[in-house]
Amino acid sequence: MRITVFTPTYNRAYIIEKLYRSLQRQTFRDFEWLIVDDGSSDNTAEVVSAWLQEGNDFPIRYYKKENGGKCRAINYGVDLAEGELFFNVDSDDYLTDDALGKVSHWVDSLPEGGNFCGVVGNLGTSPTQTPNTPLDAPYRDATLLERYADYAAHPIDGERAPVFFTEIQKKYKYPEFEGEKFVTPAVTWNRMAHDGYQVRVFDDIIWVYEYQPDGLTANVGKNFIKNPQGAGLWQREKADFIGDPLRKKMKMWYTFYCDHSCCEEQYRLTIPQCAKYIGAPLPFIWFAAVAHGILHGVKKGLGK
Repeated sequence: MRITVFTPTYNRAYIIEKLYRSLQRQTFRDFEWLIVDDGSSDNTAEVVSAWLQEGNDFPIRYYKKENGGKCRAINYGVDLAEGELFFNVDSDDYLTDDALGKVSHWVDSLPEGGNFCGVVGNLGTSPTQTPNTPLDAPYRDATLLERYADYAAHPIDGERAPVFFTEIQKKYKYPEFEGEKFVTPAVTWNRMAHDGYQVRVFDDIIWVYEYQPDGLTANVGKNFIKNPQGAGLWQREKADFIGDPLRKKMKMWYTFYCDHSCCEEQYRLTIPQCAKYIGAPLPFIWFAAVAHGILHGVKKGLGK
């Protein structure tokens, strides 16, 4: 089929119906809804089971796995996907009625022989309002590294809705680290861009969102602290891909050490761990530890 709408979910039985009803309203019908339940302890399974009895004209496939985080759920789901396109839509958001039709049309507009990995729509706080900066054209061909102001003169800002070719998404699975459950999706997006893949970005709002208190976006800072290997991988690859100078990398290394030495005790890293995860020379992190200790002591003294 044309599109796999993929939804990883965790304890979202109370809100996922908004997405389900928006899929029922789609003007485009050549899609499946693939749900991977990441170990929910609520009644998600019962809710989906009831929907399976409603006689929808699109298939709903539901799988439940042990809790391992969103990125493991995506890795699991992309291998199950039967659509040409893989559209990862969060369980607390919903699609505009014409979203999938636009996605299909956009993909058909891509030039033959182009090195495109997919298309990107806009996110809105409503079907007609978005905080994102408008494009200066109906669409823009770009790499996903052009989201960064340090890389592009006119960055593609804000939250966007990428839809990738499934076979390409399979080649860019999320890295998995033992004991960690979060890796920012920017890791795979940046890798696609670094390898030369482009996307065609459109201004049309196809996805409506509302950040939830228990969502990943609202807790991204804590997730970086709790998942330092994934966070360090993203930061060091991003710096390499966009060509950060040494001075900026040194600031990144120092900040990473400070963040992971001043956090809650159970999440603190050793100096060798900091150096390894952020890709810094070990002597630099030793120096950062000494400098940070001196600055902390001076501030403490001045505070008295």
